[in-house]
Amino acid sequence: MEKQSLPKKPRRLGESQLTLPVTDNQFLRCADLILPWLNAPELAAVSLTCKASSFISRSITLRRSLDAARSLENLPVPFLNAVDSKRYADFAYTPFQIPASSSPQPRQRWGGGASDAPASQFEMNVVGESMCGCECERCEEGYCQCLALAAGAEIVNECGSGCGCGSDCPNRVTQKGVLVRLKIVRDEKKGWCLCSDQLIKKDQFICEYAGELLTTAEARRRQTIYDKLRSTQQSFSSALLVIREHLPSGQACLRINIDATRIGNVARFINHSCDGGNLSTVLLRSSGALLPRLCFFAARDIAAGEELSFSYGDVRLTPGESAENKLNCSCGSSCCFGTLPCENT
Repeated sequence: MEKQSLPKKPRRLGESQLTLPVTDNQFLRCADLILPWLNAPELAAVSLTCKASSFISRSITLRRSLDAARSLENLPVPFLNAVDSKRYADFAYTPFQIPASSSPQPRQRWGGGASDAPASQFEMNVVGESMCGCECERCEEGYCQCLALAAGAEIVNECGSGCGCGSDCPNRVTQKGVLVRLKIVRDEKKGWCLCSDQLIKKDQFICEYAGELLTTAEARRRQTIYDKLRSTQQSFSSALLVIREHLPSGQACLRINIDATRIGNVARFINHSCDGGNLSTVLLRSSGALLPRLCFFAARDIAAGEELSFSYGDVRLTPGESAENKLNCSCGSSCCFGTLPCENT
């Protein structure tokens, strides 16, 4: 019996006859445009879709682990982890203080084939700058007359955007970004730690504490959220720092809240040490700026590979207080209190 061939099902308009072939190169170009904007969980999910996506996701993860600073600093700051499978910490990078972001999950290109710096929305220092500064027009032979004015001051002053001198002025030490080699190392107890990757001399500038500037109300709201996250996620750690600048009268103080949990710089990885650590903290104000910045300098010579640390403060829970928000200290110093400094925001 002769078989009869069934009629072919007609293709609808918009199906394969109108589908353009997509080459591997085109796919790679599209992926390189989109995938670097994904956060770590999203990138992990995409890597499971196909072999090509898995390959691209792995290359992005590798590039992210090579530079936490996203090319926004003078030198790359790599992640090194011999403890677990976590390759990097996921956060948006800013070298400066910035206004608080209302976005629950800030996005920033990171890990693309080309430099990520031009795509960053956090390149400009937009907080507290005005066009009021010193009258220096130029600095000759490595000397700036503003240095004499700053001698003996409780808060160090630097030339700012309103000054007539240029970026090579010797009174702009902290405005040139990170100029020493650093690395972020995973520790079994502490998590991520910021370490020196070279010999750092005493009084050498390391970095400033950069992040979102919050109102006190917003700082308290976020701290409540962070406390809840820490109680449910053992690996979660916040980087909300409260600074109090006491006024000369002694009757009041200026409170500054800097949150580097979601958006910050390498300083968010500096851990506490009960013995004061090897870093000194300096409140520094640029000419014309409303708010000071917290900057870190080497308190002594720091050897290559040594962890960087400072004291978070002296306020701790007393035996009669609730230990609900108590955080264990793992600094390992001979005078360790066993708990991290804790203070209600």
